[in-house]
Amino acid sequence: MSEKNLTVELLYFDNCPSWKNALEILNETMEKLNLPQGVSLIAVETQDDAVRNRFTGSPMIRVNGADLFPTEQENYALGCRVYQTPDGYRGWPTAEMTTDKLQSL
Repeated sequence: MSEKNLTVELLYFDNCPSWKNALEILNETMEKLNLPQGVSLIAVETQDDAVRNRFTGSPMIRVNGADLFPTEQENYALGCRVYQTPDGYRGWPTAEMTTDKLQSL
């Protein structure tokens, strides 16, 4: 992973509370991996925003413009996202999932 070119964004829909947990985990994971801090928060407020950002639900983490947890979803809309974790479905990815994805870049 090239740290110089690392752009990390967290896209969220404000009515979905899960994005705050995802941001906390993302910041902690980046610190643990000694990655440059600085997650850009992008509020997705309208259906047009959702389509323009290819928003698959809140929270959505993008690194260098790509969804860190890509899906086959093609319908973009305001709403919460669900992640398949080792402990079942949750509204945000686990620290381990996030670490694995960031290390694989």
